[in-house]
Amino acid sequence: MRRVLVTGGAGFIGSNFVHYWRRAYPEDRVVVLDALTYAGNLENLSTLREDPAFRFVHGDINDHALVLDLLRGEKIDTLVHFAAETHVDRSIEGPDAFIGSNVVGTHSLLKAARRAWLEEGRVSTHRFHHVSTDEVFGSLGIDDPPFRETTPYAPKSPYSASKAASDHLVRAYHHSYGLQVTTSCCSNNYGPRQFPEKLIPLCIVNMLRGLPLPIFGDGRHVREWLHVDDHCRGIDLVIARGRVGQVYNLGGGSQLANLDLVTRLCGIVDDEFRREPSLARRFPAAPAARGTPSRSLVNFVADRPGHDFRYAIDGRKAREELGFEARYDLDAGLRETVAWYLGNGSWWGNVEGREKRI
Repeated sequence: MRRVLVTGGAGFIGSNFVHYWRRAYPEDRVVVLDALTYAGNLENLSTLREDPAFRFVHGDINDHALVLDLLRGEKIDTLVHFAAETHVDRSIEGPDAFIGSNVVGTHSLLKAARRAWLEEGRVSTHRFHHVSTDEVFGSLGIDDPPFRETTPYAPKSPYSASKAASDHLVRAYHHSYGLQVTTSCCSNNYGPRQFPEKLIPLCIVNMLRGLPLPIFGDGRHVREWLHVDDHCRGIDLVIARGRVGQVYNLGGGSQLANLDLVTRLCGIVDDEFRREPSLARRFPAAPAARGTPSRSLVNFVADRPGHDFRYAIDGRKAREELGFEARYDLDAGLRETVAWYLGNGSWWGNVEGREKRI
């Protein structure tokens, strides 16, 4: 039986990972540590409240004493680190929070892990898994080969720079102290429970409310998309089979320009309204409720400063060493995601209202 600490486990990817892990390994103990900032939501974990193998702790990864107490008291042997500030626009407007959480917070965890696992020998084996992003590698041209694990770091926003710094700290604690670490760099995630500031949920919610769909620049910026369930499975494989000290790129294999992605989402929403007449009564402000194409809401806005043009992942290492390949077809994954947001209007209404109150 493993005893797993998941930081940021009330957020989008973290909560999906917690649900994944409880299904895959019901014998394991799972402890979530989350500060419940705007993107963290206890509702994401509501079905686990009565689970005796689950515990939620409201706290900050920068609280070194708290983290150390959890590692000791819960006899944690596996730490999966999701906790981070992640939104590029927010990092440009206010970078301090990103340095505090992504850099200083990661270092707080590493210090506690070193103390409990290496100096005090609290467990016989351990793993510190750090969740990073493809954005640390910078930006690609349209014909450039995808990012490999050996691609030099070239972050271009305060967000990606803070994640790059945390990656280097994790690597340093392995080489300097012998901490057993792995790191995964993922492409853009999508799926249920994603906070509606990110492109896909923002566009879905705005379509239902009849609000503009903001597209930066000309909409030709390219992203590779990874369903969150595939990402969770990939992290599991890295923890189970990955070589200590190594980085693994986890990609979804589907590259699409932002405008093409939004156009595809619009078509899916329109299809759902044609298929289910009750949606027009539930979401009367949606253009689709009146038979108008959702793409009529597309609105081009001034480009983000320093906007990276393209991200793409070379997943050969994870495929060859771990057997990881994304299972979700993008169109099927988007349809499933749209269906989730259509069926969970109270969830996204509550999380947006909660941000306004914070």
